[in-house]
Amino acid sequence: MATLGDIGLSAAINLLSAIVFLLAFAILRLQPFNDRVYFPKWYLKGLRSSPTRSGAFMQRFVNLDFRSYLRFLNWMPEAIRMPEPELIEHAGLDSAVYLRIYLIGLKIFVPITFLAWAILVPVNWTNDTLELAKLSSNVTSSDIDKLSISNIPLGSERFWTHIVMAYAFTFWTCYVLMKEYEKVATMRLQFLASERRRPDQFTVLVRNVPPDPDESVSELVEHFFLVNHPDHYLTHQVVYNSNKLAKLVKKKKSMQNWLDYYQLRYSRNQTQRPLKKTGFLGLWGQKVDAIDHYISEIEKLSKEIAEEREKVETDPKSVMPAAFVSFKSRWGAAVCAQTQQSRNPTLWLTEWASEPRDVYWDNLAIPYVSLAIRRLIMNVAFFFLTFFFMIPIAFVQALASIEGIEKRASFLKPIIEIKFIKSLIQGFLPGIALKLFLIFLPTILMIMSKFEGFTSLSSLERRSAMRYYFFNIVNVFLGSIIAGSAFEQLNSFMKQSASEIPKTIGVAIPMKATFFITYIMVDGWAGIAGEVLMLKPLIIFHLKNFFLVKTEKDREEAMDPGSLGFNTGEPRIQFYFLLGLVYATVTPILLPFIIIFFAFAYVVFRHQIINVYNQEYESGAAFWPDVHGRVIIALIISQVLLIGLLSTKHAAQSTPFLIALPVLTIWFHSFCKGRYEPAFKKYPLQEAMMKDTLERAREPNLNLKAYLQNAYMHPVFKGDDDDDDDISEKLETESVLVPTKRQSRRNTPVPSRISGASSPSLPEAIKEDPEP
Repeated sequence: MATLGDIGLSAAINLLSAIVFLLAFAILRLQPFNDRVYFPKWYLKGLRSSPTRSGAFMQRFVNLDFRSYLRFLNWMPEAIRMPEPELIEHAGLDSAVYLRIYLIGLKIFVPITFLAWAILVPVNWTNDTLELAKLSSNVTSSDIDKLSISNIPLGSERFWTHIVMAYAFTFWTCYVLMKEYEKVATMRLQFLASERRRPDQFTVLVRNVPPDPDESVSELVEHFFLVNHPDHYLTHQVVYNSNKLAKLVKKKKSMQNWLDYYQLRYSRNQTQRPLKKTGFLGLWGQKVDAIDHYISEIEKLSKEIAEEREKVETDPKSVMPAAFVSFKSRWGAAVCAQTQQSRNPTLWLTEWASEPRDVYWDNLAIPYVSLAIRRLIMNVAFFFLTFFFMIPIAFVQALASIEGIEKRASFLKPIIEIKFIKSLIQGFLPGIALKLFLIFLPTILMIMSKFEGFTSLSSLERRSAMRYYFFNIVNVFLGSIIAGSAFEQLNSFMKQSASEIPKTIGVAIPMKATFFITYIMVDGWAGIAGEVLMLKPLIIFHLKNFFLVKTEKDREEAMDPGSLGFNTGEPRIQFYFLLGLVYATVTPILLPFIIIFFAFAYVVFRHQIINVYNQEYESGAAFWPDVHGRVIIALIISQVLLIGLLSTKHAAQSTPFLIALPVLTIWFHSFCKGRYEPAFKKYPLQEAMMKDTLERAREPNLNLKAYLQNAYMHPVFKGDDDDDDDISEKLETESVLVPTKRQSRRNTPVPSRISGASSPSLPEAIKEDPEP
């Protein structure tokens, strides 16, 4: 069992690691040859140029201004100085709201820590229960345990203090969550109202278009929306299954880069033509002329691409029963996206289209009818992944302890018994072992989310984040608690009745406080400092720059700024909320470590968002209901486990008073869901009409059709010139007949006559969907 000395050693190691990382970052970021690594966002915005292009040779690589080294910590106040409105303009609402999660952590846990240390710590410390247990039962305990609820004697009236504080912590957490939900909802509506024009504001994704023997998908979509949305339909773009074409285009791009490299290399030294081996990765095989080889390969790929493109454009099987439909106004798009389109609720399904950057094109080719089966398969797979992952975690936890190592490697016992080594193992090894064990989990969960068929990057990340969060609850939190004695304890746990599980976990929670403290220091202190150092991107950039970069374009691509990584970052934050809320009333000594994490991470990620990350998409903080819901889940778990713990403390008179807490928390969540969540799920028609009216007043001659025509064309088709029709803003005044090729009109409305004042004329309607 780890002692205060072990925790102190772990804190020293992690604090020293964090300081080393920060000092290394402060020096490396000042060097000109690292400028593209630590400030890529400004390069992408065109507001920064490479310092290595001018000046003396030495100054291109090393910063010789020694005065700048005296201000090496200036990045911290600079990261905080940018006001939130400017941050939203600079990085988007998603990034700004993501940072607010860290601020919520501080708002919740700073007052809770003050109350817990002022009230609960003295109540726990001023007992001698554990000291008496040592004398009578030879029970081992540490100074940390004396600060926890474990030091309260059975049946003590002091448990009332913990119950009252549990109510206080719950009410304060709910108050902060409600105010923040209200604030973020207001920020979202203001952002949408002031946001620049984007294609997704006018566009919906239509899926499960029913087959028709007389009309193609494109003709059917056009006819359906001309009939049912006559005053607002503008144009559409059908969805093609062009995944194979996209792979060929990507391969050709890679070949072209290699050709550019060898041509550049030959132009610098024309004494010998460059050669390459045709085998795997160029390691073996016949030597051939590299330039001729890549020219030949590119010609072959160009022919394959042309054939595949023609197949996609002409083969009806390549057209998916889905389309991006654009409207003349945001109001028209909002009505379509938020209403049922046909009598059969499984056909003509509409939803807001993601912005073009956010679309995950590969999954648009997945038939809609298979999505339910895919998600069922992945839910089952995730269940088994979560369950079986507990076995290796239990094994790692057993090895990462003194008893486990001595049992399985007895020859190491003399070394392990050395005081420093023993403190290192107990205070540092468990946290780092668990951290290393979870490295590949986010990749696995993202692959599972892609298989499920989500059509946007944002939905993929939110789905992966949700699974990561529940995995952390089951394996990292509950698994670490119940896996103290590895398989024997795990086996007894699985055989218990469901009603006994909260008691078992509740009793084990105080004993695992030291493990989670070490985990927080490894992940939340040294880990966050490693995030700002960006050691992996730094090494990869310079390796690419030295070995692989052939052209200036390659150098730009080597500068990969990355993004927030919502699928990994948000579950990590939520895990700290869970630990803080669970241990607030049980072992308050853990709370200061969590506060340090939230404060440090806020500064680091604010710096990264301002200078490094280039967000792949903008969802307008659509993820906030997930954030709110997971804090509520953590709150309920903390309450249930506290009930289970107190039920083993012979506090029968006081424990029932805790039952109301989960009920009140669920009611609070229901209230917030009904009051604030609609702002994240639906777009108010009032807001849409206001934005449309303002835009018409400011830009009366806006050519909206030209703006939207190819916005949702697959990227592989955008390389060629598109013959966009010029749109006359002068609308016809006479009525036109909706065109159709259908022989039977049993399921078709009577031919509609559309007012020309709000609808395109027949020739325009026919031309509105040029297939790429």
